[in-house]
Amino acid sequence: MSEEKQQVSRRQFLNYTLTGVGGFMAAGLLISPIRMAIDPVLKPSTAGEYANVGLAVEDITTEPQRVDWKVDQVDGWYESKVNKSAWVFKDDNDEIMALSPTCTHLGCVVSWEGNEDHPNQFFCPCHDGRYYKDGTNIAGTPPTRPLDLYDHKVENGMLYLGKAHVRGEA
Repeated sequence: MSEEKQQVSRRQFLNYTLTGVGGFMAAGLLISPIRMAIDPVLKPSTAGEYANVGLAVEDITTEPQRVDWKVDQVDGWYESKVNKSAWVFKDDNDEIMALSPTCTHLGCVVSWEGNEDHPNQFFCPCHDGRYYKDGTNIAGTPPTRPLDLYDHKVENGMLYLGKAHVRGEA
């Protein structure tokens, strides 16, 4: 029994070679976009972190005061500082409340006592939206739900705020 070697023709050789080189080049071009898509997903999230807003707990009164602070934000490889704000005060039970100033109707910024006709209320100038002091929306005005509430904690006498949550969420 003799085994005959099958010869590869010039055409088959070029076909195999060009297919291999083309596949290698395609794989090289796909590595970068795949890495760009997967890498940010694998990085740990910093969304649950608390930020020092520069307000001492002893300075918090029953009158809402606006607090502004900056947080570091990373979008893929772009790092920036984002401005955040909250209305902070103590409620009737002497507990700290930190409300988002973003109206739940269309996203405008609400202000405390922003309308002379409605004192002691948060007011949205865009569509006359109003909220009670505790952040609940007033029936008959455009907002359909209360202002969002920030997670907060106190460390060394300073207030730290976290993520804002819709009322009723954990």
